Amino acid sequence: MSRRKAREMALQALFQLDFNKTDEHEALGAVFNERDGLTENAKQYTQELVSGTQAHLAEIDEVIAQNSTEWKLGRMAGVDRNITRIAVYELKFGKEQLAPNIIINEAVELAKTFGSEESGRFVNGILGSLVKAKA
Repeated sequence: MSRRKAREMALQALFQLDFNKTDEHEALGAVFNERDGLTENAKQYTQELVSGTQAHLAEIDEVIAQNSTEWKLGRMAGVDRNITRIAVYELKFGKEQLAPNIIINEAVELAKTFGSEESGRFVNGILGSLVKAKA
């Protein structure tokens, strides 16, 4: 299973955690139970994304707030907010250093699939600002 599928599952789990009173294990269990044939690698990467994002949530949200000049975090669509959180986790805290353009592209594709018509541009704008600021 690809990392994209792991990111999709992480998005589903983080979305649940964002809007429901559940814990990480319940959210991951619900997501994993919906899919057949999951590899151990896919589960591990999904769990890393969810656990890492949750562990650094305050720092991640601060990064998003600093790079989102026109939208407050609470006003962002839940899907967009959680896709951006995953990408910021991968950019700043991920165990494996991936090229920023790969992380941004994956986030934009998730936003186009699961978000609104404007989500891809919105996520790309925030992550692009973050990467430019680091350069």
